[in-house]
This record gives sequence, C-alpha cells and structure tokens, in this order.
Amino acid sequence: MGHKLILGTRGSKLALRQSTIVKEELEKVWPDLEVFLRIIRTTGDKITDVPLAKIGGKGLFVKEIEEALFRKEIDLAVHSMKDVPSELPDGLIIGAIPMREDPRDVVVSRLGLPLKDLPEFSLIGTSSLRRTAQLKCVRPDLRIENLRGNLDTRLKKVKEGKYDAVILAAAGIKRMGWEDLIDEYLDPEFFMPAISQGALGIEIRANDPVTYELVRPLHHLPTSYAIEAERSFLKRLEGGCQVPIGGHCFVENNNGRLRLIGMIASVDGTEFYRGELSGSVEEASEIGKKLADDLLSKGGKRILDLVYSS
Repeated sequence: MGHKLILGTRGSKLALRQSTIVKEELEKVWPDLEVFLRIIRTTGDKITDVPLAKIGGKGLFVKEIEEALFRKEIDLAVHSMKDVPSELPDGLIIGAIPMREDPRDVVVSRLGLPLKDLPEFSLIGTSSLRRTAQLKCVRPDLRIENLRGNLDTRLKKVKEGKYDAVILAAAGIKRMGWEDLIDEYLDPEFFMPAISQGALGIEIRANDPVTYELVRPLHHLPTSYAIEAERSFLKRLEGGCQVPIGGHCFVENNNGRLRLIGMIASVDGTEFYRGELSGSVEEASEIGKKLADDLLSKGGKRILDLVYSS
C-alpha cells in the first residue's frame, strides 16, 4: 500500500520547478510514495508592483502556505530558504534542507556584458536593497529601478530592452535550465548573496513524524550547517527586507570547518561594513551571532537604528 503526500507550492514556474525537484527526489527514495502538488497563491505573488520592504517583507511568500499546513490541507511545503523568516511559527519545522544550488548572484544583460563593462548610466532592474547597495558601491553611475515579478517576467523585461541588465540568483536560473542567459557570475567575496540563497527548505508540521521520516533522506548536512550560520547571523541583526544585509557561509567538508562572511550597508551604499569569522560546524549558530555583533559594533547598529526609526 503506497503512501501519499500533498506538497504545497507557489504557482510560479520556478516554484513549481523547485517543488517538482523535491517531489521527484522523494519518489526516487521511496518508490511506493506518491507526491501531489497543490498550488497556493501567496500575498507576495498577488502584489508585484511594490517593493517587498514596503509591504511586509519576505514572509509574504510563505504565510498562506504555512496556514494550509496548519489546516492539514497539505503535508509539506518547499520554500526558497531566503524567503523564510528567521523564526518559524510554533508547530512548524524545517524537516530537511537538500543540497544547496549555486548561491551566487548573476548578471543578465541586454548586450551580453559583465557588470564592470555595462555602459555608463545603464538601467538596472532589482527589488533588492542588498543588491542596490552593493551596485552603488561598485558602480555608482548606474541607474537602479525597482523590478519585481517572477523570474521569467524579469528576464523578459531585459530581452525587450526595458532594462539594460538585471541581477538575479543563479540558483533559480540553473534550476530552470536557462544557464545560457547568464553573462556573469558574481563572486560572493565581492558581491554577497542573500542569506540562504540557493537553498531549499522542506517545511512540515512538528507533530508529523511520518512525513519527517519521509523527507529526512533529502537532508544535506553541510548545507544545513551553512544555513544555520547564515540564519543565525540574520536573526541576530533582526534583519528584514528594509536593510541591505547579505552573507554566505563556506563549508569545508573535509575538516568540518566553516567560514562565514557578512555585510550590512546603508540603503544608498555610502556605508558598507563587511566581516568574516571561521570555526567548526558545531559552532555554526554561535559564529553567526558573533559575526553579527562584530558588524553591529563597527557601525551596523547605527544603520539599523536609522532604518527602523524612520
């Protein structure tokens, strides 16, 4: 007798692709398991013409899906971990974090050029304050305009010539099989990605041991250590979409060590604080907290206070 699971997902092409990847992996591990996708439209999907910072942040992409989990309309959900708030609602847990896809940001440009070669005053599309701040640091001449919408929508805007370039996550483009559109991969050391970028999380009810056992074989330990460090860093900063915060954790699989880099910047990019900290994987959470405290003491606290008081 086979087991069935209902997986809740957003309806975008990328969300469906990510959920399908998880569905296929689960059915490969458990041949008698059937996974059915159920599309749930979130607030973040409904409001596409306003920056996330102005309408409540990234949690808007998970709220309705989590409510469906609580109502037992679905058994699990697949999220981009960068969209998951640093604290989960009581009763829900991340049951597994699969192996991370490429965490880097990438440039897709109308003329096929890397960031440094874009013509002066090129128009760049992004809704991310983190990307905006870093762009202003390295190319203050560029014009930056808010651009939200699904991945295919943003790529189409470049193809139509409405923007000279967009900065996007490599992971989504790769999962869709559109790597040939990428003109440049941005080194995380030079251009920090979003916290948890490239990682997926499988969210389930905490009191559902059956689903937990089914999803657990997909859990990738090195990725989970990296995400633990990054999310601890973000949680300590109480960072949302209103502040340019970025970071990435490198995990050395051969010796159980990790190195976390992080940044806080002013929205206009005139202030930029960067730091890094290394340690064992067992210290992942503590390393995140310590790096956050270091950046706060360097000047990051002033930036956060200014943003949250305005």
